[in-house]
Amino acid sequence: MAKKTRFPRRVDRNVYPRPEYRFPKTRIGLTYKDSRADFPPLQGAPEKAPNILLVLLDDVGYGWSSAFGGLVEMPVAERLARGGLKYCQFHTTALCSPTRAALLTGRNHHSVSSGNIGEVATGFPGYTGIIPKSCCTIAEVLRENGYATGWFGKNHNVPDNQTSPAGPFDNWPTQRGFDYFYGFIGGETDQFYPSLYRGTTPVEASRTPEEGYQLTRDLADDCIQWMTQQKSIAPGRPFFTYFSPGAAHAPHQPPLDWRGRHKGKFDMGWDEYRRQVWQRQLDLGVIPPGTQLTERPAEIPAWDEATPEQQRFYVRLMENYADFLSHADHEVGRVLETLHDLGEEDNTLVMYIIGDNGSSAEGSLTGTLNEMAVLGGDVPNLEDILPRIEEIGLPGTSPHYPVGWAWAGDTPFQWTKQVASHFGGTRNPMIVSWPREVEDKGGVRFQFHHVIDILPTVLEVIGISEPTVLGGVPQKPIEGTSLAYTFDAKHADAPGHRTTQYFEMFANRALYHDGWMASCRHGRLPWVNMGSADFNDDRWELYDLREDFSQAKDLAAKHPEKLRELQDLFMVEAAKYNVLPLDDRFVERADVSLRPSWFYGRQRVTFYEGMTYLPEGSAPKTHNVSYTLTAVVDIPEGGAEGVIICLGGDVGGWTLYVKDQRLVYHYNFFDMVRSEAVSSEEVPSGRVELSVVFTNESTTLGGPANVQLFINGRGVGEVHLGRQTRARFSTECMDVGMDNRAPVSPKYRDRMPFKFTGRIEHVTFEFDLENANRELTPAERLEQHVRLD
Repeated sequence: MAKKTRFPRRVDRNVYPRPEYRFPKTRIGLTYKDSRADFPPLQGAPEKAPNILLVLLDDVGYGWSSAFGGLVEMPVAERLARGGLKYCQFHTTALCSPTRAALLTGRNHHSVSSGNIGEVATGFPGYTGIIPKSCCTIAEVLRENGYATGWFGKNHNVPDNQTSPAGPFDNWPTQRGFDYFYGFIGGETDQFYPSLYRGTTPVEASRTPEEGYQLTRDLADDCIQWMTQQKSIAPGRPFFTYFSPGAAHAPHQPPLDWRGRHKGKFDMGWDEYRRQVWQRQLDLGVIPPGTQLTERPAEIPAWDEATPEQQRFYVRLMENYADFLSHADHEVGRVLETLHDLGEEDNTLVMYIIGDNGSSAEGSLTGTLNEMAVLGGDVPNLEDILPRIEEIGLPGTSPHYPVGWAWAGDTPFQWTKQVASHFGGTRNPMIVSWPREVEDKGGVRFQFHHVIDILPTVLEVIGISEPTVLGGVPQKPIEGTSLAYTFDAKHADAPGHRTTQYFEMFANRALYHDGWMASCRHGRLPWVNMGSADFNDDRWELYDLREDFSQAKDLAAKHPEKLRELQDLFMVEAAKYNVLPLDDRFVERADVSLRPSWFYGRQRVTFYEGMTYLPEGSAPKTHNVSYTLTAVVDIPEGGAEGVIICLGGDVGGWTLYVKDQRLVYHYNFFDMVRSEAVSSEEVPSGRVELSVVFTNESTTLGGPANVQLFINGRGVGEVHLGRQTRARFSTECMDVGMDNRAPVSPKYRDRMPFKFTGRIEHVTFEFDLENANRELTPAERLEQHVRLD
């Protein structure tokens, strides 16, 4: 007799697409009168297949959500947890796109070539940032089995060099199994002026911030409309909805009408916050009795070391983040309410993953109003930004809290995002709700699981076999393990099905096996984005997680044989899953010229009017290189004005425009230093040649440069730049003939997109490839690692 299972038996199919329909009931006669038609049926889903709602928040540590003991108000998460299950040993990869690639495919992040974010991809099998076709996504499988599939929000899994309007688009959502996509491509975007796409077409935000626009709100609106539309047209067809807003990744920008809702909640500072939240976690039962609160690393300053003025600034940054995160939870609630309104609540499996990694330490030790600058290694002077405290979170700022708050947000664990060796980087809360199937309302689960376990869980509960061939491509085996066994109250304390799991990010690495964890935090700190540490200095730690939930007691000296066993097992897993070679560099790998693109190796690049929305990651490199930019334009009698070409936005970038009949070059160094050259002559009417000569003056990333302006070959202006960006300006784009989204220069903010009123014949870059591609001397290579003052 066949063994009974709680969920449907798996369908006997693992090769897709399905064979063409052979019209088995058709009879062909001479005319239709003596023939019988047999139309191909619509593809149905397995019987009783539930809707799937997968929610993934961004950059949220274990200790933030009120549902898990934190002080950030997340009532929707709390309400969902009361009717569902809380998972307290659920893990991510310690970084954004690697977690997302693993989630979508059910394979480890290096297995799907996503060992790091695509912006620092390298030409090694585990690190290209290109998810192989041999690793199908959850949407590709579900769509083949009768599901409608929609993705709303962040996609950080399109290769960085394939984001231009020229594609290729085979790694975009709509060609990886999703019928519909509305969101942004890349690690982050401005919440008020987002880089939005519908499918593969760029679109603008529908309103201004003052009119109530904010990205998470917009995504929820679109998601609700899509789900409602699906159930209106095909009520019996289940949907897979992937809702992944950019919140709470920087820039931390809550809607203008949500500001101030957490005022006064963090005045105690990060040291006391951890003590309070640790006690709340014990009381809630989301950490076991006896769990120790780990100590603050020596590299993170104590709260009391800050001056009262600095503390006030740090508190405001934290309040702003909390407002942002709390609002994201509210928008998740609106999506959930739609399930109720549609009568689909009982028949929907909801998985609410609160963070794709631990809290981010990428805001530096002091916090910042421009996170993109810090990512490039340019930490602002705290005294310069303290007076701007009232601007935190407003349009034009890209705020991020200081490292101390990131550490607090990972209570009770050690370290933060990027640090895959410790749970501060990899432990994230997850809530599962499925009223039809989950009877243990408010239950808590402590089995050790990982984000790669989501896809096999979905396949099991629907009753779908693991694909072996999809689209003619043999599939790599799924590496995750279903956690559906934990849905049953009888298995609340069952042994975990995941016995081994490796972790690695920026050479921070760990190996979990049968309740033990070997951990190695590599030398470079997660808020220091340049340089490399000596691997010979690495020291491994050992933890018995059966007795030590928070990794508080290092047993390496007591059990060296166990540590050696796990170190050896890590190397086995590393070789198996393409983890090698280990690489701890950050900014040094962010150079777009390190990856092939449509502009790679071209000395001459010509754009024409109407070339807009070219993302910086796929655009020609215009920093730390020398080039001449020439625009041939037609100026009507009476003059013209507007942007000729620009790159970036209010976070950082450069723009060449005409205003008040003068040619202007504006360089926005992360809103910290703004440099400008204005022509000494008016731009004449007729056919005019406008040129910029950009001379890079250093082999050091971010070194000085000189900019000269020319009108019809005559020098008319000059400005010297003390420093350039080391990596990239922003998440915005290059535009010819206008400045889309946020303005590079505040001088035309009220005229956006400040479209050029003349005619642009062409805009041409001539790059100095000889010097750009020459081999650096050893001294120059050493200089690349030196931080600028």
